[in-house]
Amino acid sequence: MGIGNEIKGDDALGPIISQKVSQLFDKNEKITIFDGGTVPENYTGSIRNENPTHIILIDAVDMKKEPGYIRIVEKEEIANYNISTHAMPLSFLIKYMETTVDAQIILVGIQPKNMELAEKISKEVEKSIEDVVNTFFELLN
Repeated sequence: MGIGNEIKGDDALGPIISQKVSQLFDKNEKITIFDGGTVPENYTGSIRNENPTHIILIDAVDMKKEPGYIRIVEKEEIANYNISTHAMPLSFLIKYMETTVDAQIILVGIQPKNMELAEKISKEVEKSIEDVVNTFFELLN
């Protein structure tokens, strides 16, 4: 599930990745991709219905690193980072999903450069988007 706001610069990275990966795997019945936008909690019922073994959340996370930096963020670390463009805190979403779905939940964070309204995706984050999409293609194809 890609998470983020498509009109706020690098915060659009989650939805962009979900859209690109969806195009790659549109015929694969074992993979379901959601563009959660700014309200990923609206998809918890659909996720539950899919009964997944793994849930991968992708979002812009301010980790105080260089723009485009990619890392898996442990759930215990989420409170340490700025993830603020969502209606519900991501930590609440993860805790809720842990109680309703028997799946491994992974948060992939990408360091944004800018998240200003009406900004374009930065070159650094654009490269990271391609790297993540290529990694999914290699791992799941």
